[in-house]
Amino acid sequence: MLFWFIAALLTLAACLAVLHPMVRHPRGLGKAAEHDLEVYRDQLTELERDAARGTISQSEAEEARNEIARRILKADSERGETTASSPRIAPRWAMAAAILAIPVISWTVYSVTGSPDMPSQPLAARLEKNPTESTIEELIARAENHLRANPEDGQGWEVLGPIYMRVNRFEDAANAYRNAINLMGKSSARLSGFGEAITAVGEGVVSAEAQDAFKEAVGLDPANAKSRFFLAVAQAQEGDLAGAIAAWRAFADSQPADSPWRQVAFNAIAQAELEMAAADGAAEPGPTRDQVAAAQDMSAEERNAMIEGMVAQLDEKLRANPDDMAGWQRLVKAYTVLGRKADASAAVGRAVSAFGADSAKAGEIVVFANSLGVETPAPAAGN
Repeated sequence: MLFWFIAALLTLAACLAVLHPMVRHPRGLGKAAEHDLEVYRDQLTELERDAARGTISQSEAEEARNEIARRILKADSERGETTASSPRIAPRWAMAAAILAIPVISWTVYSVTGSPDMPSQPLAARLEKNPTESTIEELIARAENHLRANPEDGQGWEVLGPIYMRVNRFEDAANAYRNAINLMGKSSARLSGFGEAITAVGEGVVSAEAQDAFKEAVGLDPANAKSRFFLAVAQAQEGDLAGAIAAWRAFADSQPADSPWRQVAFNAIAQAELEMAAADGAAEPGPTRDQVAAAQDMSAEERNAMIEGMVAQLDEKLRANPDDMAGWQRLVKAYTVLGRKADASAAVGRAVSAFGADSAKAGEIVVFANSLGVETPAPAAGN
C-alpha cells in the first residue's frame, strides 16, 4: 500500500510541474512588455538631452534614435500579441486534461498487466546492477562477458584469477593467470598465483610446472611467502622431510609475528615431524614396544611408577639438552596423558624460553600443545 501511495504522490507532482506553465495566465508577459516600453521612452528622452547639450553628434543621435524607435515598435507589437492571446485559455485546459489522463490510463493498464512484486530479472538485466549490489557469481559473469569481448585485457584476467580460486574454479584460475602472464609478462604475484592454481588442480600435489612457477616467483621476489611455502611442500612430497622442515622453519622465522603464514608453517612442520616419527616406528611419543610389553605384567602401582620414572627421566634430559623438539613434544604429551595439565603448560613455557619466544620452534611447540588441549600463550613478538 505504501508503494502505491508514494507512486501517486510522485505522479501528481510531475503532472503539476508540467501543468503550471500551461494554465498560467499570460498577464505577466504583458507587464514585461509595458516595462520595456517605459525603459525605451526614458532612453529616448535622455538621448534628446545629450543631443541638445552637444555631447554626441547629430549623426550618432539620429542612429541611436532609430534603434530605440525600432525597439519600441517591437515591444509594442509583443504587448499586442499577448493581449490578443489572452482569451485562448480553453485549448490549454484541454492539454492539461490530456496530461492528467496519461497517468490514469497507464495505472489502469499496469494494474492489469504488471506488478511491483515481479520476481527476479534475467541475468543480462542483473549484470547491469551496481557492482556493490551484485553477488560474486554475477560479478564473475560480468567479468567473463567483458573478457569475451576484450580477450587482450591482461588486467582483467589478473583480477579474475584470484576470484576463480575463491570459488574453487581452479582450472579457470590457472587459465586466467596464464593469460595474464602471456599478455602482461611475468611478475612474482602472477607466477605464484599460477603455481597455486596448478597445485589446486592437482589436488595439492606441487607438480614440476608449479615448482618452476614458484621458483621464478622467488627469483623475482625472494620474500614471496606463498612461493616459499609451496617450495617446501614440494620438498616434503619428494620425501625430503628434514629439508622441508628446515625450509619451513627458516620461512616462519622470516615472517612477521602476526603473519598468518607462520601458523601455516608451524602446522606443516608438526605434520612433517609426525610423518618422520611414523617412519621411525614411533609415531606416537611414549614408551618403546619392549617397555609396553614389560608393563603388561606389572601391577597398576608398578606401571604408574614406571611411567612417572620415565617422565622424570625425560624431564631431566631436556634440562640438559633443551634443543630437542621431539623430546619436548613427548614430555608435553606424557603430562597430558597423566592429567597433569599444569605441568604440561609449564613444560611448554620452558621449551619456548629455550628456543626463543619468536623462533619457529617455539611456535611449533605451542601449536602441538594446543592440539592436545593445553592452553598456552602464543609466542611473543620479536623486539
